[in-house]
Amino acid sequence: MRNHRVDVVDQALRVLDAHGLADLTMRRLGKELGVQPSALYHHFPSKQLLLAAVADELLVRGARPAPVGTWEQRVLALCVELRDAMLAYRDGAEVVATVHAFGLGAQASEHALAEAVAGSGAPDDLVRAATRTLLHLVFGHTMDEQTHLQAGSAGAIEDGPRERSDFTVGVGLVVDGIRARVGAGGAADAQP
Repeated sequence: MRNHRVDVVDQALRVLDAHGLADLTMRRLGKELGVQPSALYHHFPSKQLLLAAVADELLVRGARPAPVGTWEQRVLALCVELRDAMLAYRDGAEVVATVHAFGLGAQASEHALAEAVAGSGAPDDLVRAATRTLLHLVFGHTMDEQTHLQAGSAGAIEDGPRERSDFTVGVGLVVDGIRARVGAGGAADAQP
């Protein structure tokens, strides 16, 4: 049976979730699909491009209807959506953050966040800086959460799952900073 691109991405997501990013190799994926690893290069010229497709699909599967409300409410909803999508798959945060950093994919969240931040009335340079700051917060916080959960479940640490997350508080702090900058004239490089 011939595999299609979507089959490869689906199986890659299953391997990622079951075994983690370190074990998501072209060799393993080929074996799971019943093909030689070289056959996968017909769909994806490199593992990096496969991971880009995996990250994009992971985010599509975690997508929710476009948020409504104030710009602050939309920013929070988009950040929570991104976090939840990454937490839904083992090593999801690492995959999405890496693909985004390489500029290979996972850009839809950035565009949606920038649009929401622009609703604050911030100038373009502040919108760009604020959007990157929010993404770094979401990626870093989610990676920390995911690493802690996985280390706990593997018995690498004795600490159990954290009772509460301060994620929304962190997003609120950034939103407060954006609002303050906009109220003070909005330049991204202005000192507080």
